[in-house]
Amino acid sequence: MDSSSTMALRSSSSSFSSASSFSVSHCPNPKPGYVSVPFNFNLRNPQSSFMFCKSLKCIQSSTPDSNPMKPIHPKNASSPFACSAVTFSPSQTADLVSSKLHRLISEFQSLSEPVDRVKRLLHYATLLPPLDESARKDSNRVMGCTAQVWLQAQLDQYGKMKFAAESDSEITKGFCSCLVWVLDGAAPEEVLKVKTEDLADLNVGVPARERSRVNTWHNVLVTMQKRTKALVAEREGKKPPFEPFPSLVVTADGIEAKGSYAEAQAKYLLPDEFKVKELVDVLKAKNIGVVAHFYMDPEVQGVLTAAQKQWPHIYISDSLVMADAALKMAKTGCQFITVLGVDFMSENVRAILDQAGFGDVGVFRMSNERISCSLADAAASPSYMNYLEAASMSPPSLHVIYINTSLDTKAYAHELVPTITCTSSNVVQTILQAFAQVPDLNIWYGPDSYMGANIKELFQQMSKMTDEEITEIHPGHSRETIRSLLPHLHYYQDGTCIVHHLFGHEVVEKINEMYCDAFLTAHLEVPGEMFSLAMEAKRRGMGIVGSTQNILDFINQRVQEALDRNVDDHLQFVLGTESGMVTAIVAAVRDLLGSRIAPSGLAKIKVEIVFPVSSDSMTRTSSQSSVKLGDVILPVIPGVAGGEGCSIHGGCASCPYMKMNSLSSLLEVCYQLPDEKNVLIAYEAQRFKLQTPNGKSVADVGCEPILHMRHFQATKQLPEKLVYQIRHANGNGSSMSLS
Repeated sequence: MDSSSTMALRSSSSSFSSASSFSVSHCPNPKPGYVSVPFNFNLRNPQSSFMFCKSLKCIQSSTPDSNPMKPIHPKNASSPFACSAVTFSPSQTADLVSSKLHRLISEFQSLSEPVDRVKRLLHYATLLPPLDESARKDSNRVMGCTAQVWLQAQLDQYGKMKFAAESDSEITKGFCSCLVWVLDGAAPEEVLKVKTEDLADLNVGVPARERSRVNTWHNVLVTMQKRTKALVAEREGKKPPFEPFPSLVVTADGIEAKGSYAEAQAKYLLPDEFKVKELVDVLKAKNIGVVAHFYMDPEVQGVLTAAQKQWPHIYISDSLVMADAALKMAKTGCQFITVLGVDFMSENVRAILDQAGFGDVGVFRMSNERISCSLADAAASPSYMNYLEAASMSPPSLHVIYINTSLDTKAYAHELVPTITCTSSNVVQTILQAFAQVPDLNIWYGPDSYMGANIKELFQQMSKMTDEEITEIHPGHSRETIRSLLPHLHYYQDGTCIVHHLFGHEVVEKINEMYCDAFLTAHLEVPGEMFSLAMEAKRRGMGIVGSTQNILDFINQRVQEALDRNVDDHLQFVLGTESGMVTAIVAAVRDLLGSRIAPSGLAKIKVEIVFPVSSDSMTRTSSQSSVKLGDVILPVIPGVAGGEGCSIHGGCASCPYMKMNSLSSLLEVCYQLPDEKNVLIAYEAQRFKLQTPNGKSVADVGCEPILHMRHFQATKQLPEKLVYQIRHANGNGSSMSLS
């Protein structure tokens, strides 16, 4: 249908249901020099009315008006649902939406100066009919916008979508005005076909900035689509395709758990004061430091978090910072360090303390059995060594190995190929800097296959950016260098973390259906489909992809922004990593919410942490329905093997290896220290006395890749020693001497 023959209807009633008479307003898309003639007609026989409308033509005006939206939002409109495009078939609706969007894009692109585009946006803000005060409620709020935005949606009697919006920001109101104009009156399937990428060409705002108001385009569109799906399902009498994920809602007044899994997590967020006191007393009496990973059991983390306030030598972090924290504790006089994590973490702590001259400080694990890690095991396999053999035959090569691997793996790898460790938060910059310093370099990343694939996808996305955008990420690169980098980037394809492995299609489908307008967090180790979803959210300021610390920082930042705005808000975060993170998140959020002085006019902020796991993810999956860890009986979480770790229907609940670190084990180890009777020999962190194939100390060689990373973190440059090793590698299956 030609846009000049499309009519717009404005309801004569303040509500948008059961109106029997409408007035035809001006054409919403008049060609330059044309306007439409208003008239009244009856909708009791809508088919004849539609046919009559179809035959009407706009009449040429002697006063051309190039504003494509001026007619559709008359300032005296009595209904927030001010207009609806008259259409005759889905294909014509599609043409109309496409035509409107194209016209809007052409208009904004014709304005070369950013200030002119903003002025046009402000003009359109004046054309948006105001919402009634009663419609400005939490259930109508759009998440993720820097301003407050409210959106109303309804599916009318003719199966067309009706939208109305409002904002407390004039610029944001202009965005809303444009989107309502494009999609109001469209068929549901056409609303759902519009992609956020379609809005990029509007070129208003600063798209490269995650928290720009330009993200309003995306966030309002995503909310329109979510509500469209819900309204269609409701009209068709369909139940929601999925049950909601379990979640924890944190407010200044307390914590509310939704779902059995969330209830299990929440149980220990307010720990037993007697257990806290018992732990603090023994730590103080024996001068013991504690370093723990974010993925600890919620009971352990709850007690540790509370104990931190009484004993400073307790630190909960990601794997990299654990060794740093242990070293600081040793320097302040701690005689023992207890490590709550998997074995490679305690090994790293032991090696770092030995390197720093604190060999007399004892380091203890929390189990007399091996505390494994699927990634560390993958890197210790013959397959991984074969991968490194191939790398050693292709000089110049650099092996970038994930920190979550054992010390002996790092040592053996470093003797084959010059090696530097990395974390999920610095791996991208490490690779970029390596290519900047050695342009003909071959990079061999491992062992996490998902992270490797995600890194490659990230660089492929960068290859489509402008040079200016790439320079903001790394000043030594351009589109040309990124494109030349891609063929030289290799990653191991047979290693995964069982915690993140099951954030696959089932989880992504459910997030897309039910949480598309929520903040999305994802660890860099998640599968590609989840990674792509989180990256899309990140581009519109609604997500983060990175390390556990990156995720925690992102949530803290968004909560602080809500507090600064001081308006009632509900922030919803999907936690795309191990559920043990929730303890640190809830503690940080409660500190932020509780830090405010509470006058009567203070806004109410709700922060909801959503677990992408099955709601019944604590049900029986094997012959066991519970497991005893020390004197604590915990429910079995379904998963990878015999009740370990994850639910294939919902995503990963927790790491079974991390859960071998119990509160009872910690107390047992602490009470036995100092170990004068040698009852804790099996609990001691391994001190490597073995030698590498080249006859060097495993501890010394294994620590060198970590020290290379430390140098990079401090200087943003690869150390000269590592560059020399890269340039002078033998290229015959063995590395040069590392002395």
